[in-house]
Amino acid sequence: MARTTYQTYLMHSSNGTAYEKLVDIKEFPDLGSAPPTVDVTTLSDGQKMYLNDIIDPGSLEFNCNYDKEDFAKLKALEGKKNQKFAIWFGASSTGGTLTPDGNDGKYEFEGELAVWIKGGSVSASVDMGVAIAPSTEIKAAAAD
Repeated sequence: MARTTYQTYLMHSSNGTAYEKLVDIKEFPDLGSAPPTVDVTTLSDGQKMYLNDIIDPGSLEFNCNYDKEDFAKLKALEGKKNQKFAIWFGASSTGGTLTPDGNDGKYEFEGELAVWIKGGSVSASVDMGVAIAPSTEIKAAAAD
C-alpha cells in the first residue's frame, strides 16, 4: 500500500533502544541508491560487462525549520561519532497527540551529525540543514 511522507520522523537514541524524535523535518534524503558499477569487460565480450560495487550513500541531508532551541540541541550532537539515528514512518494517536512509533517502518544507522543555518530569500522560512555521515549501513530495524 502506498503512503505519503506525513508522519515521517528523524529519531535519535543515546543507547540504541529508546529513540526520541530529534527534530521535525521538512525533507529527508534517499535511504539507499543504485550501486556504482565496475567495468569488467574483456576484449572477448560483445558488450560491456559490469559488477556492482559498494554503495556510497554520502551524507544524508535533512531540511528543517530553524528553531533556536532545536539548533542548540543539534549543535550539542555535532561532531560526536557513532550516534544512533533512525527514520521512522508512522505514528499512533492518543487524545489527538501523535507519537512516533514507526508502525510503517524503521530504518536505523549510526553516524556523525553536522548542522547549519541555510540561506534564505524574501517571503521564505529560515531553514537549517542537518547532515549525517553514516558510519554503518542503513538497515531496517528488527520488528518490535
